[in-house]
Amino acid sequence: MRRPVVLRLLVALGIGLLGVLVAPVAMGAPTTAGQAYVALGDSYTASPLTGPIAGTPPGCLRSANNYPHLVAERSGARLTDVSCSGAQTRDLAAPQQTSSGVNPPQYDALGPGTQLVTVGIGGNDIGFGEIVQSCVSPSPFGTPCRDRWTAGGTDQLEQRIDTLAGRLGDVLDEVDSRAPDARVLLIGYPSVLPAQGPGCYPVVPYTAGDVEYLRGVLGHLNETIADAAAEGDATYVDTFTPTVGHDVCTLPGTRWIEGLVPTAPALPVHPNAAGSDALARAVLATLGVPAAA
Repeated sequence: MRRPVVLRLLVALGIGLLGVLVAPVAMGAPTTAGQAYVALGDSYTASPLTGPIAGTPPGCLRSANNYPHLVAERSGARLTDVSCSGAQTRDLAAPQQTSSGVNPPQYDALGPGTQLVTVGIGGNDIGFGEIVQSCVSPSPFGTPCRDRWTAGGTDQLEQRIDTLAGRLGDVLDEVDSRAPDARVLLIGYPSVLPAQGPGCYPVVPYTAGDVEYLRGVLGHLNETIADAAAEGDATYVDTFTPTVGHDVCTLPGTRWIEGLVPTAPALPVHPNAAGSDALARAVLATLGVPAAA
């Protein structure tokens, strides 16, 4: 008389165990498949010269294998990529003139149906290109870059980053206004210079003292982006930590950020194809999507 009861208990137990075993798989499955994904950003998002040009205008130098495209490919999201090389925060709201064509305001790609947004912006607001060029030194000694930017007792780059903080807050407010139901990721910048040590003069002709100074500038920039994300109900994506050891001073093949004279297709001091892949993996990890999905 007790055998049917025992069998029912065993069946119930088996179903319960099956649910326990299956649940983690379901929980770990990509949640972005089919979602409308909009990528906003500058050249670190566009990833110039690392692959075929994607979309218009061609002057944005937006590559088909930049991290937004890789994230969409591996997560199943439906991508609209409007990133553009040279973009500043102001170019999200206004047309951006490029060497070949005009990129419409990046915000125009957003809408009520947008479900995922990545924003990689800020480097050009603080003068990234100007910094890269101005810090080149004919001598390995001293701190000519730091001396230039801190002349008069005020650190101009620190001021620019502090000003950027408010702009990033405005960016996140505008994204929320246009895409109120979207999950928003604010992307940091990768490890451009060695995370420690004197650098690699003369391969990258920045003095040891200036490498230390610029390391601090990048750290302040990423901290500001992370703080803006926290205050703006967005998620910060740390691309610095996973790219340590793959900076401009590492050897080709290990290097993910090209130097002043690239040895792989990329703009100077920008991610190459491997760097774009590393940024994509950082975004996917933040989304909880397996990198090989």
